[in-house]
Amino acid sequence: MALGILDLNYVYAVVTVVFGILFALIARLAVRWLEAKAEQTETKLDDIVIAAIGTPVQVGIIAVALHFAVSHFGILPGSLQWILDPRFITAFYVVIGAWIISSFLHDIIVIYGHEFARQSESDWDDRLIELLELIVKWLVWFGALMAILKVFNVDITPFLAGAGIAGLAVALAAQDIISNFFGGAIITIDKPFKVGDRIKVDQYYGDVLAVGPRSTRLRTLDYQVVTIPNNKITSNSIVNYSEPDQKLKITIPVTVAYGTDPAKVKEILLEIARTTTRATDYLLDDPEPTTFFTEFGDSGLKFILYVWAKKYNLPDEVRDAINSRIAERFAAEGIEIPFPQMEVRLKK
Repeated sequence: MALGILDLNYVYAVVTVVFGILFALIARLAVRWLEAKAEQTETKLDDIVIAAIGTPVQVGIIAVALHFAVSHFGILPGSLQWILDPRFITAFYVVIGAWIISSFLHDIIVIYGHEFARQSESDWDDRLIELLELIVKWLVWFGALMAILKVFNVDITPFLAGAGIAGLAVALAAQDIISNFFGGAIITIDKPFKVGDRIKVDQYYGDVLAVGPRSTRLRTLDYQVVTIPNNKITSNSIVNYSEPDQKLKITIPVTVAYGTDPAKVKEILLEIARTTTRATDYLLDDPEPTTFFTEFGDSGLKFILYVWAKKYNLPDEVRDAINSRIAERFAAEGIEIPFPQMEVRLKK
């Protein structure tokens, strides 16, 4: 029995779809060949382009074959004729375009962004890359949705206004997070300190344990961990005891009783400093220790001895070694270390 015209149209439609699938398979083989060639090149850009367009193009070929089959051979029932509305075709192209752009930008950020992030020791830039991946993907698809709504003559003004209000609300709610995040970026770029450095920020003094995207952690000399928001660090003065080198100038105040020879005191203090330098591993002989007669105090003559510790974490050891020798030497020399006292006279 001969086939009717409608039956032939079904056959033609099926053949068209089959040819579309075959052509998509050929495109898939071509994409794989191009991917193999791209792997042989030094740049990653060609890999990114091929990966972005490969699958969407194959899906597009099959979709075009389906559309041609149902639109040119009259096999679509009247109740489904709305599918042939050109606006649906335009919306499909918008989706394919958004798919390609989203994949391309995502792979650019993943490959080149993480490659850049690996060059730094901190992890804030890795987190930034992850955030950018999410933001780019959502922005592309939000733009695609707005374009599709526009194609169907839907007023997108309320959507844009709502998105703007939502974005403003999120920005206001997250302003501390954003401020700390950019504070971490500034710390990483400006590098006022690094992990392991001993610093002082505000009233906090300790060693840097980590610099994160939101905060920086210090371990104090009492072995307590202090978490400081990054925006507090960037808005405060920072003293870095590890830069440009690790030596530390230490001031040791000394007071002796009135009547003591200042020249003798200075000579003894310098001798003590030099002896301590030779006897311990705490002090440097260059710069040399220095001492000064600074003032006539209420209870005695005041001096200052300056010595240089080899490392910033030795101030207590240095003071202990110097002060112990000062007490011993002053006692042997008969030099009195006065205590605060006040003379009260009563007038009759």
